[in-house]
Amino acid sequence: MQLATAVLLLGLLRVVTGEEEENDMCIHDKLTNDDALLCKGLEVYYPELGNLGCMYVPDCNDYRTKITCWPEPIVKFPGALDDATYILVMVDPDAPSRASPTNRFWRHWLVADIKGTDMKKGKIQGQLLTTYQPPSPPEQTGFHRYQFFVYLQEEKAISLLSKENKSRGSWKMEKFLNRFHLSEPEASTQFMTQNSKDSQTSRFL
Repeated sequence: MQLATAVLLLGLLRVVTGEEEENDMCIHDKLTNDDALLCKGLEVYYPELGNLGCMYVPDCNDYRTKITCWPEPIVKFPGALDDATYILVMVDPDAPSRASPTNRFWRHWLVADIKGTDMKKGKIQGQLLTTYQPPSPPEQTGFHRYQFFVYLQEEKAISLLSKENKSRGSWKMEKFLNRFHLSEPEASTQFMTQNSKDSQTSRFL
């Protein structure tokens, strides 16, 4: 009883003095209006951070270091049709930097043949064409956008060309989409982060 009372008093003291847990001090800033235009019906969950869709990764609690080694996120498309099949694409259009994206698009993840029922639940299982690679923005390259797209799979068989498999960088994403008659994405979102060693810099680099 005495222990419970002590814990309660400690909690009240924190409220009165304004002391907060370290996690509570992390602010998830939303993307600016132009970047938020891509956020349409897709949810991307990472450990500790929750849904990162339309957000900047906070520069606290070592989050920007952790995110470079976290496993693949949970990607949910609540609007998916149960009897449909989908393709998930994750790319970085800002390689090596947003100011000079000479290696656009960097392919981080590509999965085809995802069932609609799985897409709703965030179970990304199907034909793995490119294994997941965590965000890894180089130092001194500013903020990078990490974009996720979900397309309705019209073609029965989806594959990468041998030359596409040689490198993740400089991927001709538009040509890939046109090859398989993939038009507008059914859902999309993005988040932004920069190298953890960089200080706060302009979000428009």
